[in-house]
Amino acid sequence: MGFHHVALATRDIAATHRFYTEAMGFSLVKTVVAPVPGSPDGWSKHYFYDTGSDGMIAFWELHDKQFADVTTNLNEAVGLPGWVNHFAYNAPTRAFLDERRATWCSLGHMVAEVDHEFCISIYTLDPDGNTVEFCHDLRDFTDTERSDALRLMKDPSPAMDKDAKVTVHPPTNGG
Repeated sequence: MGFHHVALATRDIAATHRFYTEAMGFSLVKTVVAPVPGSPDGWSKHYFYDTGSDGMIAFWELHDKQFADVTTNLNEAVGLPGWVNHFAYNAPTRAFLDERRATWCSLGHMVAEVDHEFCISIYTLDPDGNTVEFCHDLRDFTDTERSDALRLMKDPSPAMDKDAKVTVHPPTNGG
């Protein structure tokens, strides 16, 4: 079962909208305007974006002084490096992945490309500093990988997988 949507707060809805429509290729499909629960003067807009696959991503534009200083970068908020919490979207083909990488670079984004062996991913940051990913599967998981998954979860000191190959693609527009 897939998810319906993931919702995040954003500081700058104009930048967020540009990023998620231009860089990600998503489309805004619904905006809900509502009061902030428990706040006499607060209000919000909740924007829903179609990702082109199962599930949506949504953003909160909060207009309430109690949220003036909140951190919208998920990793920063909990003291983790940027690669930990991230949102990965399916890249159905290698051509789609390459096109999205070129788009990100042309829009001024630094892009990390990682060959994980079973999939290839590209990563960049959204306007709030949250990491987004497009991931293209290269193959199905093997029976051995499936059977080892739980064993590795329980292993207190497992052997490390080989290092993934990382390529950094700089912005192509001088950004």
